[in-house]
Amino acid sequence: MTAFVLVPGVHTGGWIWEDVAARLREAGAEARPVTLTGMGGGADEHDEADRGTRTGTDLETHIQDVVRLIDEIDAPEVVLVGHCYGVHPALGAAGRRAERVARIVYVDTTVPQDGAPALELIPDQALRDALRQRTGETGADDLLSPPAADEWQRWGSLAGIPQDALDRLTGLAAPQPLATLTRPLRAPDGAVSELPTTGVLCTANGAGIALLESFLKMGDPRLKALAHPRIGFFELGTGHWPMLSAPGELAAILLRAAAGEGHRLSAPANETPPHLRSFLLDVPEQRRERVGRVDLHLPDADGPRPAVVFVHGGPVPAGMRPTPRDWSLYTGYAQYAASRGAVGVMLDHRLHDVTDYERAAEDVTAAIELVRADPRVDGERVALWFFSGGALMSAHWLAAPPPWLRCVAATYPLLAPLPSSGLAGSRFRPAAAVRAAGSLPVVLTRVGREFAELAVTVGEFLTAAEDCRAAVEVIEVPDALHGFETIDHSEQARDAVERAMRSVLGHLRHS
Repeated sequence: MTAFVLVPGVHTGGWIWEDVAARLREAGAEARPVTLTGMGGGADEHDEADRGTRTGTDLETHIQDVVRLIDEIDAPEVVLVGHCYGVHPALGAAGRRAERVARIVYVDTTVPQDGAPALELIPDQALRDALRQRTGETGADDLLSPPAADEWQRWGSLAGIPQDALDRLTGLAAPQPLATLTRPLRAPDGAVSELPTTGVLCTANGAGIALLESFLKMGDPRLKALAHPRIGFFELGTGHWPMLSAPGELAAILLRAAAGEGHRLSAPANETPPHLRSFLLDVPEQRRERVGRVDLHLPDADGPRPAVVFVHGGPVPAGMRPTPRDWSLYTGYAQYAASRGAVGVMLDHRLHDVTDYERAAEDVTAAIELVRADPRVDGERVALWFFSGGALMSAHWLAAPPPWLRCVAATYPLLAPLPSSGLAGSRFRPAAAVRAAGSLPVVLTRVGREFAELAVTVGEFLTAAEDCRAAVEVIEVPDALHGFETIDHSEQARDAVERAMRSVLGHLRHS
């Protein structure tokens, strides 16, 4: 018999796993939900004894809770399941009892980095920064009050949770000892790092398997370790709390994970990454100049010319080589613009992580200023063309279009932050900013075989654009994939790129 040890996330206790545990038991498994020290009894701060227990609790306390429970179990196989913060005490306990653990399951959470506290995995950047400051001022021996009913989304998407379950989540939530979030977790030793592992991705909260695999194929070194036969993945089309929104589906996945099932990521070792394959159009070679992070692809023409600034997607790891401005995907677009009489501008902005959007937007602004000041550029006729995750930065210019901006283009874009990114309350929301775009032309290239997570945001953007009658032109590429320009040389794909470029240049010349 397999025994599942179910470790809850922040502010919650073993009660959150009740429905999942019942289904596991019905299937013949043993299920042991954990209520970690100080996390029972809700948020009643008038109970001074309970408050004292909580303020004396840190990550080590919770690791010991899980270790003691493992020691009580007679079943030959123990599967540790950690949700959100719960993966930290689960991993810590696995380090003490690796010989008893058959598998570790991560439920909608990422793998902690060596020496990083759970605080670093909080998705909401503002909350994370506030807690860092609070820790510096008061120390870690403090309590984090549970969220109000309308604040839970700062920890993850609430998609799929019935109202009664959400009410119960709010009513039973307990203050979280801050020391549980600030104490570093050391990397597991060799025995634990070799344990079979399963990741459960909740796609209404963040990336699904296909999107994760695309980053792996792009060559993201941070993901290489995930392409291992002992690591499997499942996905659920729900939010951050699947034990409340989809308990039956989650229980079924846990049983399959214990049986060794799950999707294995793969990236061909000797295959050219998609973004470095040849561009779908045969473009005449144009002169290129490099100034700092910016490349100017120059047309064979006299006098100031309009410019198209191409903003790459991401996040792109800082150590990846070549950098985006040398990817054939983007040099193809920049050279194509130059061959049509405009200055094609490509830059390397510093979007290396989801926390870098402010810095990356500053890089784009600096590049625009540099380009507009160049005497070979007509500084009053500039277009901005965004790709994929870089499109979140378009919100700044959509919200307050300057007179020199004649067009915004977006190709297979992300147009609203994913809930797990922690950007929900930020200014990087094109789907909201488009309501202030006025008559600014927007050329949007939408692929029919888009990642589901991104497709939802495009739909949100187009709904808002229709409501405010924004000037959005949609170029549909029904059979195309994300990044199609270097993987699909079909007539449909070539026509889409030609139409988009023709439209953007037309707005530059005639607006």
